[in-house]
Amino acid sequence: MTIRRYSSRTHRLDQTVLVEHLKGARSYKRIAGYFTSSLFEVAGEMLEGIPEVKIVCNVDIHPDDLRVAKLREAKMLGLWNENSLEAETLLNRDRYRLLDSFLQKHGQAVRVAPDDVCGFLHGKAGVIELADGRKLGFMGSMNETRSGWQRHYEILWEDESPEGVAWIEDEFDFLWRAAKELPRAIIREVKRRGYRREVDFDDISDPDEIAPAALIESPLYREGFSLQPWQRGFVTECLRHHENHGIVRLLLADEVGLGKTLSMGTAALVLCLLQDQKKGGQKPIVIFAPATLCEQWQTEMIDKLGIPCARWETQRKVWLDHEDRAISPAGREQIARCPLRIGIVSTGLMMRDSDEKKHLMGLRFGLVILDEAHKARSRQGFGSDAGSHNELLAFAREIAARSEHVLLGTATPIQTKPDDLWDLMGILHQGKGNFVLGNDFAKWHHPEEVLPLISGQQEAIAPETAWELLRSPLPLVRSTIEPNARKLYSNIRQDLGLNDGQSETNRPFTQLSIETREIFEEELERQIAGASFFKRENPFIRHIVLRKRADLEDEGLLPRIGVNLHPDRKLAREVQRFDILFEGKALRTTDDFREAYREARNFGRAISKRGKGSGFMKNLMEQRICSSIAAGLSTAQTLLAGRSVQEETEDQVIELKVDSSEEKVVLERLIDRLRRITTDPKLEATLSYLENEKWSSHGAIIFSQYYDTAKWMADELAKKYPDQAIGLYAGASRSRLYQAGESVSIEREVLKKMVATHGLKIMVATDAACEGLNLQTLGTLINIDLPWNPTRLEQRIGRIKRFGQVRDHVDMLNLVNEQTVDEKVYERLSERMRDRYNLFGSLPDTIKDEWIDDIETLGEKMDEYIDAQREATGFDLRYQASSEPSEKDWRDCSEVLSRRDFAALMRAGWT
Repeated sequence: MTIRRYSSRTHRLDQTVLVEHLKGARSYKRIAGYFTSSLFEVAGEMLEGIPEVKIVCNVDIHPDDLRVAKLREAKMLGLWNENSLEAETLLNRDRYRLLDSFLQKHGQAVRVAPDDVCGFLHGKAGVIELADGRKLGFMGSMNETRSGWQRHYEILWEDESPEGVAWIEDEFDFLWRAAKELPRAIIREVKRRGYRREVDFDDISDPDEIAPAALIESPLYREGFSLQPWQRGFVTECLRHHENHGIVRLLLADEVGLGKTLSMGTAALVLCLLQDQKKGGQKPIVIFAPATLCEQWQTEMIDKLGIPCARWETQRKVWLDHEDRAISPAGREQIARCPLRIGIVSTGLMMRDSDEKKHLMGLRFGLVILDEAHKARSRQGFGSDAGSHNELLAFAREIAARSEHVLLGTATPIQTKPDDLWDLMGILHQGKGNFVLGNDFAKWHHPEEVLPLISGQQEAIAPETAWELLRSPLPLVRSTIEPNARKLYSNIRQDLGLNDGQSETNRPFTQLSIETREIFEEELERQIAGASFFKRENPFIRHIVLRKRADLEDEGLLPRIGVNLHPDRKLAREVQRFDILFEGKALRTTDDFREAYREARNFGRAISKRGKGSGFMKNLMEQRICSSIAAGLSTAQTLLAGRSVQEETEDQVIELKVDSSEEKVVLERLIDRLRRITTDPKLEATLSYLENEKWSSHGAIIFSQYYDTAKWMADELAKKYPDQAIGLYAGASRSRLYQAGESVSIEREVLKKMVATHGLKIMVATDAACEGLNLQTLGTLINIDLPWNPTRLEQRIGRIKRFGQVRDHVDMLNLVNEQTVDEKVYERLSERMRDRYNLFGSLPDTIKDEWIDDIETLGEKMDEYIDAQREATGFDLRYQASSEPSEKDWRDCSEVLSRRDFAALMRAGWT
């Protein structure tokens, strides 16, 4: 038995051990430290010639995350990107290229060991099978880096004894079997870094390269995540439209939870940069969204894409940055002088006459985005104004006429009948988009004439009639991927001497060649997947992008995760405790609460006496009390003290202030009742589910639409669990972290990282967390209050129902108090929720105030909506290749825009 001992004080360890023994070696097995770019820095060239190389590395990833391949990739990339990527790749380019060369030949030679098996791989050892067949074991403290072998003080033992070698091999084999393969994404990132270089904006000639060059090192990608294929597919579609028409006019109608904000935000960036390349002057980009979504848009743009946007603050008349700091002077005229390239404005401000609206109308825009576009529609009913444009639709048409590119976003393009689509298509058709529906005499402007054809109800059509539909707008050859249709469009243009940019012709059908007419007649008779010609070839298909969750699940692009809906006595672990807390689906309440609720309704009646404009305000106190005792008490005390309370609706910000003695008297009675309530049943239920139902073991996200309620819940949970970290994720500068009886203000990014690394098992959040927050490490969700908006509920559950979720089903608890309007709404809502895999189905995106006013007919109104939706889906929008991005994978992009240059482009204000 021979044991040799070495010290870096007396020997060059890399030369004495590695160089001496690896030459001509048959195999190399190594228990190393962390997986870094320097893994083969010392022995790389020699390792390339060894037939068998196996290395087990350490990676600081939670065992749950390591089990899921996609999450394993994301976590490792996120850890890699914590340091300065720019400096790291510049200084270590040769190292990355060497590592890339090795991994291309021995891709599965490296595995990463899970923390639950080994923790930190502090014990370093290896076995080399020499050229003559002998085996040599070695153990020491050095990592597989140049510093470890050459610079640090290290000690090392060589052991040739059979029992010593066998012992090391046994340890190695155990770790190797427990370890996971090095993710393919890491191997690709190694290559990208080896060839990464920063380029000037003007050096990017291919439009397909703009988005990856700008975003491959954005926060989203640095965290290890990426845009989903269908999100990149939307960018590809925008580029295709830009190439075909020179402008982009698209309606994105993806179902809720598929990330429309990121899709449109990325498209906005690409179109913005394309515009800059044309040297035509930097035109403003504006995003219009409901007041409740403006901050979410701003947060997601900066947190995910690294794009700074300004948000117009309606009350103060200033532009705010993402940290709620004023970045412009105050004044209505400032709305036309946004200090950043992209401005976000509330649609509510555009739904009434205002000076701000007039100032915006004086601008020409490079891009207009309208989110929740279905709110721009023709007036309903049978009155004298039925069928006329509502304020938002009228504004949207005007602003679209003043913009080059227009993107509309909505999850519900059809509200009650297929004709609703014409309102949205009419917006796209304005100004430079006047080719969308054809000339003023084209039949596509009239739903009653073309709906039977595009819905498939009518198939047979005479060629001459069909020609009238086809010639305006005349499809471009590149507008379809169907080869027969492309041939037809090409023949038509050749016959009539039209270039591929012309969007219509007045020439009669008889001027087409006999061959082209025959092809046209064949196409009219041919069906593809049961769809006739005009069902698959029409302006709606060309300008609407619609992806459905079920289809993406079938394609394997989304995980199929079920949702168990609570409260449900059948699902309760402790039925006795459940019966104490709940009566059916509602929480039991006290006489004091019921009296307080009655006073809240009395306050609403007092408010309604103000007359016109009191509509939403009369429900404010009722909704606050239904949220939590704390929110109700805080609101009532604020109003009684003479201060105002602001409330954001979908359309505007409403300010409420007490202005009558009757209102004050009711508030005093209300406050008196609320002060008598010692325990809020919503806290009791939350604690019961966290403890008795064991939800805390899965991790929980707890949502409220009100900051007062979220703050109260976080405070109470922090008192109950002083030894546990509790997070409060809220709007700008209001997030907090609790532990050991204290709390500190904290950045949202820190909370997100703590959740991602399993350092935070309970997070309380306002709806500011609804968009762009990945919470797949949490397995349960509690809605403290019920927004009268099923879309919001679906957005909330989408935070945990995503890739990386280790549970095959998640749990959602909805808390409402008995004998309240919330109980009645939820009762009717839950009756109409679908199976646990398609929970929300065709529920309306918002439960309308007038439905609430007559609660007895709420179920009937919802059924009318669902039936209309079911009928409308008979007119099913088929969209070809809608989830397919370009063939180039963004992860391979090695030529990148510097973040500094990118920021400078996005900080150019409106002129």
